Formats: sequence, structure tokens, C-alpha cells
Amino acid sequence: MEALIRVSYGVCRAPMKLPLWLHQFPTKLLPRSENSARGSDKSRFVLFCARLFVCAALHAASAGFAAAQETNGYPARPVRLVTAAAAGGNPDLLSRILAQRLFERFGKPFVVENMPGGGGLVAAKAVRTASADGYTLTIIDAPGLSLSSALSSSPEPNPGLEIAAVASLVSVPTVLVVRPELQAKSLPEFVKLAQARSGQLAYGSGGPGSIHHLTMEIFETRSGINLLHVPYRGGSAMVNGLLTGEIQAGWAGIPSVVHLVEAGQLQALCVSTLERSSSLPNAPSCSESGYPGFEVAAVLGLHGPPGLPTPLVSVLEAAFLDAISDQGIVGQIHKSGMEVRPARTSEYATFVAHETARYQNAFSSLFGKVNPK
Repeated sequence: MEALIRVSYGVCRAPMKLPLWLHQFPTKLLPRSENSARGSDKSRFVLFCARLFVCAALHAASAGFAAAQETNGYPARPVRLVTAAAAGGNPDLLSRILAQRLFERFGKPFVVENMPGGGGLVAAKAVRTASADGYTLTIIDAPGLSLSSALSSSPEPNPGLEIAAVASLVSVPTVLVVRPELQAKSLPEFVKLAQARSGQLAYGSGGPGSIHHLTMEIFETRSGINLLHVPYRGGSAMVNGLLTGEIQAGWAGIPSVVHLVEAGQLQALCVSTLERSSSLPNAPSCSESGYPGFEVAAVLGLHGPPGLPTPLVSVLEAAFLDAISDQGIVGQIHKSGMEVRPARTSEYATFVAHETARYQNAFSSLFGKVNPK
């Protein structure tokens, strides 16, 4: 007891007026040896409890003050919102949709800066080397960077595992489309046809390691079919290959084919997400079509430099998740062929780690051993 009392005096020496309930602290809760000398020991034990309580409260208040200091006045100047795409790409569209709402919230502009190239690596590296002060952020497909990094000749590690995850924002589903004359009006019919003509049906992609290529590789493994891969330079070139008959099938970004599906020039068999897309409500998901749990989609999330302070992460998480909950913004996102997919920091960080591992496994089956960067 004497040791505890000495600790209390060392922690907090300021005199204080004690509340009545502490003065009435029951002495029978003290050890037997203490009850024999209730008077002074009881008072000192009560004083110890009170001081310990006050010191704990002061510590909590000081921690809160320190956190407030880290975000006080943020942002005080324009924020760079780096996008890993050229103008018109999904990260660019999303960044510009959100920039106005963020300006309205903070009173400072969020300036969209396009840094395409390297499958997102150029933008990710720019953010990775920026100061961790919240003035350089990016909206990017972090798991997809594992493919870009593995294909890169650079010895640098995958920046997707280094930049700080803040929040998940949207998913970008693809849709499996085929030529109308292909005798396949549903996914089961397509699989049956592919099994009968193993290695003969040709599908296109936006290039080796692209999301189109990855999605079909995963689906081939899941369904047990074997198709002929024809890589193109980008998704638009792949869609042109479908229209000219060079290939019979392919996974494509919804915005690039939705008007062709509506016009009857292409047949949509399924979307690559667990839920149907609001842009193509008549196209079922793969789960509905006999492949439960099948999902491959680029997920765009907000990231910052490594070491971004936790209080600042919380401020940004709240601001961006609030923005994508606005119905006007949701409408713009859907119109762009994306789906709102909110997730808080901890959940999103777990998702990035899980999907990065899944993409690396798929890459390994495509090209052999994954570069361990």
C-alpha cells in the first residue's frame, strides 16, 4: 500500500478537492492489515485513487490534443490527387467526380494530376516518395500493381504494398462479351461450346497481364475450358477485334461496350463482380450463372505516402467515404460504369493484401515464377 501511495505522489502531486464518494470508499475493501489502521491509510488510498483517475484523464486529453494538432487546419493549401490513368480513364473520371465535393468540404482545391504509365507504377512511385503530410494522394488499383510490378524489369519492390491504404471507393467490373453469331446466349452455353471446341475459340485482351487477360485466365481455370489468347494494345483495340471478327470473345470494360450491347452488336454473358452492374442490369453475374463466388474486378481506393499519420488517415477516410455516399455522386459513378464499393481503412488494407496475393498466384500460372519484389 505504501508503494502505491508513493507512486501516486510521483505521478500527480497537485492538491485536489475529492468528491464525497471517494471519501466514503469502504474500508473493508482494504487488506486486513490496513483495516487496523483505517484513519490515515484510508485517506491516502482514496487520494491515490483520485490522483490516478485525474492523471489518466489528463493523459487522454493530451493525446486527443496531439491528434488534433496533426490535422489542425488541414488542408492549408491545394492537394495533389494523382491519377494512374490518362484523361478519361476510370481513376481519372473518379478523381474528377470527387474533386469538386472535396473542395466544397475543405475549401481547398484537390488538383487532379494525370500520371499514366507502367500499369500504375509511375503514379504509385510518385506517391511513395512524397512527404507524408496529406498533400499528395492517389486513387489507384493497388492489387493490380502486383501484376505491373512483376512484369516490370525494375528491381524496385511493388509500391502497392508500401503506399498507405486509406479507403476503398469503387469497383470497376468487366463484362464477358461475345459475337452474336457465336451460338452462346448464356455463360453455360459459352462454356459448353468452348469445351467442344477446345483451343479453337479466340478471346482478346488489352495485353499480357491486363485485367482482361487475368480475368479470363482465372475463369478458364475455374471452368476447365481452354481458349486461344490474342493480346491487343489496350481494351479499345480488343473491342475493335471483336467487332471485326478477329476474335470471338473477351472481357471488356463496361463503358466501352455498353452501347454495343444495347445495339445488339455484342452479346453480354455475365459481369465479373458478385452483383449485377447498374450499367448493364440485364447481364447476370458469374455467381448467378453457375460459378458462385467468382469475382475479378479492379478496385480503386485512396492511398497516401507511407507513414501517413493516423489522425490524417481518419480525416481523409471520412471525407472520401462521405463523398461517395452522396446520391448525386453515386449516379455519376454508375454512369461511368463503376460501382460504389466503400470500405474503411482496416478492411481495405486487408483486402489489398489478400487480392495482391491472389493476383500474384494468377500471374504465376500465366508467366511462371512471380518476381518476388
